[in-house]
Amino acid sequence: MDLSERLVDWTDWDGAAFAVGRSLGIFGESETFTRVKGVFWTDNPLGNALHEVLLQLAAAGVLERREEPDDEQFRWSKR
Repeated sequence: MDLSERLVDWTDWDGAAFAVGRSLGIFGESETFTRVKGVFWTDNPLGNALHEVLLQLAAAGVLERREEPDDEQFRWSKR
């Protein structure tokens, strides 16, 4: 499954970053989010880089981004 299929609906940033990591082959298809959630919930180079990828894809118009208090979500752009 490619990133456009994984991010059809609004997805919290950590789940979206996990989807990017899977698309890049960082996390295998058998890897579960709960096993690697620390990557996204702590300050570390990999988690920070995956979040930055989301921000850059949103800036390029590939993803849509919405921010609400205490929440950031992404989805594949409908454009």
